[in-house]
Amino acid sequence: MKDGGAVATAPALTPAKKSSRWARAVFELVLILALWVFYSLARLVADTSMGPALDRANELLHVESILGIQWEVPLNQLFSDHRVLGLAGSYWYATLHYLVTGAVLIWLWRLGADRYGPARRALVIGTLLGLAAYISLPTAPPRFIQGYVDVLSLHAADGWWGADASAPRGLGGLTNELAAFPSLHAGWSLWVALALQIYATRYWVRALGWLYASGTAIVIVGTGNHWVIDALMGWFVIIVGWAVAEAIGRIPLHRILRRRAHH
Repeated sequence: MKDGGAVATAPALTPAKKSSRWARAVFELVLILALWVFYSLARLVADTSMGPALDRANELLHVESILGIQWEVPLNQLFSDHRVLGLAGSYWYATLHYLVTGAVLIWLWRLGADRYGPARRALVIGTLLGLAAYISLPTAPPRFIQGYVDVLSLHAADGWWGADASAPRGLGGLTNELAAFPSLHAGWSLWVALALQIYATRYWVRALGWLYASGTAIVIVGTGNHWVIDALMGWFVIIVGWAVAEAIGRIPLHRILRRRAHH
């Protein structure tokens, strides 16, 4: 994904601008690292009581049955019955969540601040909304309920993850296994699709983004890590993130703050 069909090639930078760009790049890396630390800490302080989390999962299942979207059993059976599909789904779940999102962030950075800034802002807002739900609404994933197969655990010997969700082997204690609602796997994949839809000009690149988002939704349910409604709500928090980011972008906050400082 070299330019993803960028609208225009960035002009050559002067040494001063290059220095400024490197400073901003370092700042962005620190910001993303801080978000990751906050993400990890927030998941660790969430309630880990299994009883309420299972009750909440059953409530979600009831809502899905009313809506007619209770598709977890056939998808989970499909991924658990076919080894190749299960192994591919496990690698997809444990790996692409970070690699693809990071690659698109780098691509947007290379396109320029006018593209990177709003997109990164949308991702941060959506992620924070997801974290708020993890803390306030701990929910058990399907793999904790009898009748569902933990596909990643089934293929743990063939991957780098352990039996604790998609955490690296031996680091299961650093993850919150009740962070199912909403699914940020689904949310981040929709963010990728929307970023490509908005900023890429080649049709096949945009189509690839939508295939990635839909494939991720199938994988997270099929591997027993999320309910269908988790995926829908993951998409919802990212859509809200984009909407808020767009609204913030239209408000000249620096002028408002400067005006208040003068009073």
